[in-house]
Amino acid sequence: MQQYPERGILALVYVNLALQVFDGIATYVGIRSGFHEANPLLAWSFGYLGTAPALLIFKLHACFCLLALWRLRGSRLAVPALSVSAVVYAVCSFAPWTAALASVHMAYMAS
Repeated sequence: MQQYPERGILALVYVNLALQVFDGIATYVGIRSGFHEANPLLAWSFGYLGTAPALLIFKLHACFCLLALWRLRGSRLAVPALSVSAVVYAVCSFAPWTAALASVHMAYMAS
């Protein structure tokens, strides 16, 4: 079984936490700018709880799951789970929201 350095695992946790914070803020700004949420469960919860409360609940849950992975860092699945999570959020959240919000910013600057 491969041992990963604790600092490396902690770095993965921090990257994932930063991606969660970015996703929450970008989603809120994107919704307020007229974009739609792609996650159907989250979009459904917006109608019942409101945008900010739903995002807060979902993002806190995600952060607690990341902290649970930190506590389970001795497991052979912790590092792959953190790595996959970071890649998925980078590809499915960071890149699309960055492009979408940049287009809004560019349109605002052009007017």
